[in-house]
Amino acid sequence: MFVLKRTSLLSAIAALGFWGLATPAWGQALVPYVLPLDYERLEDQGLFLLQEALQRAQVQQQYRQALALAQLASQLAPNEVSVWGLLGTLYLQVEEYDAAIVALDRARQLDADESAVLFALGTAHFRNGDYAQSANYLEAGLRLEPDNPGALFDLGNAYFKQGRFDLAIAQYERSVEIEPDFWPSINNIGLVFYEQGRIDEAIAQWEASLEQSPEEPEPQLAIAVARYRQSRDASALSLGIAALERDSRYAQRDFLVQNLWGERLLADTDVFFNVPAVRAILAQL
Repeated sequence: MFVLKRTSLLSAIAALGFWGLATPAWGQALVPYVLPLDYERLEDQGLFLLQEALQRAQVQQQYRQALALAQLASQLAPNEVSVWGLLGTLYLQVEEYDAAIVALDRARQLDADESAVLFALGTAHFRNGDYAQSANYLEAGLRLEPDNPGALFDLGNAYFKQGRFDLAIAQYERSVEIEPDFWPSINNIGLVFYEQGRIDEAIAQWEASLEQSPEEPEPQLAIAVARYRQSRDASALSLGIAALERDSRYAQRDFLVQNLWGERLLADTDVFFNVPAVRAILAQL
């Protein structure tokens, strides 16, 4: 247990030894007196900055300001896992993935058995496009914490991106066993099924996902695309248009790719987006 201490600017400067050089007298160079470093105080100050960074990130969502505080905290308390873990997480938040990996790897070196760090490394490598390494870290974290539905979901995504569909489905299903209303896994099973050509099964998964989270536009749009592919039904157009109006980001191909829409589903989505009624809505978004 530790107690955080507020130190004044003056004492911080003194602790760091930032004193000016003494004025030479009679041409003699004097050795300046430097106060010894108080490492405990520096560490306490670093941990105080860590709390400030966490407050900025969680409550105020000021990620860049939080990142600056966490960077300073890592210099003052370089042996604290929590400091490097937060620093890595903030780098992830601002999409600086290489820097995130460096910070999180430092946290892992300090504590190799911290599952949260391993999961974060899995996320960082996934966003950096290294899906095999992402899976390695997620698997390691799950050996320590096997019933984490979010980590199982992330591992399913890493397998999905590698084309290891059966393994991906197994992770998604396991996460739903632990947390039955975990709609992202239900949704992504549908994404895998669609890439396997199992269209009806994919629609069933997306419908189940909507039952858990009726306001989510992603499964709604996916159902619309799949149904339009099957029947060119006008009701599918209405369903898809409603999803796009709810969240216009789903009109962007890059956003769909980020959400793991595969090539088969993307191709059918392109057809859907080229229907005149849909094109008219897209032009307004």
